[in-house]
Amino acid sequence: MPEDFHRALDAAITGPDQVLTPWLAGDGAGLAVCRNTVAKGRADALAGLFPTVQRLVGEDWFHYAALIFAAEHPPTSPVLDDYGQAFPDWLARFEPAQSLPYLPPVARMDLAWSRAHRAVDASVLTAEGLAGRDLFGSRATLHPSVQLFWFDWTAPSVWLANRPDAAPDQVVDWTDSPEGLVVYRPDMSVLHRRLSRAEWLFLDGCRRDLPLGRVALEVQGHAPDTDIARLFSGLLSAGLFTHLI
Repeated sequence: MPEDFHRALDAAITGPDQVLTPWLAGDGAGLAVCRNTVAKGRADALAGLFPTVQRLVGEDWFHYAALIFAAEHPPTSPVLDDYGQAFPDWLARFEPAQSLPYLPPVARMDLAWSRAHRAVDASVLTAEGLAGRDLFGSRATLHPSVQLFWFDWTAPSVWLANRPDAAPDQVVDWTDSPEGLVVYRPDMSVLHRRLSRAEWLFLDGCRRDLPLGRVALEVQGHAPDTDIARLFSGLLSAGLFTHLI
């Protein structure tokens, strides 16, 4: 039956040839070609999903790592846009990457860009949508594309300086300076915005579905001099919310 062949072929891609014996003729050279084609396809898919990682380490290094990852983590879906969810954590354990501690967080931000790119469309909350609302008692819903980060290191600077469209030869130090970032897609293009600690705390409170009054108190507890109204206005203008509830 065709289903039996397909299951056997899938097993033979990363396993022994013998599972295809009932269908395999000759010396199996055709299967070797198939294996190489599948491996290259998976490596190419990872390169497309993690372009910043590839730019940092070079095509040869990335291809080598991608082939090893693909052998250990075959796709579970025919949609290769969903592939590589485990790649950032895998990089953190990958021995040749141990001297490159920025790679796993950079990979997480690459993955966030893909998630934001594929997120469902949603309308954006504007200032007009606040009219007549009890803001302190309301909850602000984040746009479904929002991917929120806070690092104790300069990971966002490394990521931004090495994006495919970034200018070449930028010098960025990997230091213990905290940085925040949000990646999102309010319209047709994926955007990114650096975040202060107060901005990150505000968005994190909204992500936890807290009332805005509670969010404001948490922010001012960590950053007493924060102008909450101005902060919220800036995040609102950026298109980070969809509605109030």
